[in-house]
Amino acid sequence: MEWPELDPARDAGTWTVLHLASQMLGKLRIAHADWVNHGWHVALQPSANGLAMPPIAADGGRFSLSLDLCDHRVHLQVSDGRSDSVPLAQPNIARLHAELIAMLDRHGLPSSFHGRPNELPDAILFAEDDRHSDYREESAVRLREALRVVVPVFETFRAGFAGKVSPVHFWWGSFDLAVTRFSGRPAPDHPGGVPGLPDRITREAYSHEVSSAGFWPGGAFGADPIFYSYAYPSPEGFAEASVTHGRFDAALGEFVLPYSEVRGAADPAATLLAFLQETYGVAADLASWDRRALDRTVAAP
Repeated sequence: MEWPELDPARDAGTWTVLHLASQMLGKLRIAHADWVNHGWHVALQPSANGLAMPPIAADGGRFSLSLDLCDHRVHLQVSDGRSDSVPLAQPNIARLHAELIAMLDRHGLPSSFHGRPNELPDAILFAEDDRHSDYREESAVRLREALRVVVPVFETFRAGFAGKVSPVHFWWGSFDLAVTRFSGRPAPDHPGGVPGLPDRITREAYSHEVSSAGFWPGGAFGADPIFYSYAYPSPEGFAEASVTHGRFDAALGEFVLPYSEVRGAADPAATLLAFLQETYGVAADLASWDRRALDRTVAAP
């Protein structure tokens, strides 16, 4: 199965639009859905055609929004059968924000949410971001196709754990796909300090020991796409551990493996799965997780 080329020099404008659009969907759910442990309820879910917000209850019904990377629109679905959409390609983020709110208002649905992006330095309010948007359908298709091949590998990795483990979901704040395994033991308070993210949210997210891995396309940062794996708290010796694929990045505090390296491998899926399994194994062994109880053999479909 072919893995698409991802080039931030060409695609970053589109990823910026999708990053900020995904934040609008996630923030809407924060404002109108009950809080779930670790914030799992606000993450977007990978879908066949892009990324979807879990449904929100409103006036006895439910509605959902999705980023459709086939039609290149923000789609609205209401439980009574109504549907609507707005194009992702807009002159700027302010217009996309206004069009999204207008669509929700037309259908009498909740439309209020926090107006400043999270986890981005010097973030501009959505309503005031009048910088030119550069949404290119072909770049969005490349991201959609990357998720098509990456998500199944993460789902296989998730299936190899019998303990508490998150869904394979998409965090709109940092714009990354992730899955998190838990040892079952509490963790020390996280120091926080994530730009635009209250420390109380970070500390609740990392209330227990974790080994977390993900795929970061770069989003609004325009960085090279990577796969990553980290542990919190990071056990002694983690940074010095040797792995077959990837390397430890001291600045990020995690193991990283460039997407381009995986794409160029003879078997990209096997290379990625090996990276996920090996880096988890390093974290779990160094932190003395009960792997006999937590690990399991993946059952075939």
